[in-house]
Amino acid sequence: MLALGCDHGGYPLMKEVIKYLEDNKIEYKNFGTFSEESVDYPAYGKAVAHAVADGECEKGILICGTGIGISIAANKVKGIRAALCGDVFSAKATREHNDANILAMGARVTGPGLALEIVKAFLETPFSNDERHIRRINQIED
Repeated sequence: MLALGCDHGGYPLMKEVIKYLEDNKIEYKNFGTFSEESVDYPAYGKAVAHAVADGECEKGILICGTGIGISIAANKVKGIRAALCGDVFSAKATREHNDANILAMGARVTGPGLALEIVKAFLETPFSNDERHIRRINQIED
């Protein structure tokens, strides 16, 4: 189960992500927003982060205009490793090395075609479980 969240700037791209998820029969819970009416991104970033941290959802996807603000908000929640990705390599690397549990993207900087490739890479790439990466993640969590 994926947790989804966006602000007004991320809403158009989130609609594309939702279509991708539905086409691929991937379950999700949408924490909003549900329009392009101006809202405050921290509320949505934190809602998704809490759903992931509490185990309600396995991973999350967050989108705002740049992806920066919403990822910062999500990373304030203990146990969250939200990674802002604008390319496929970073999406794979953050799953393999950081066991990132939330993908953040910027709708104003990443087009829908690339964004869907990033989502696919993030969702399909497993954590490596290498000792060095586990050690580093533990250092982040302390």
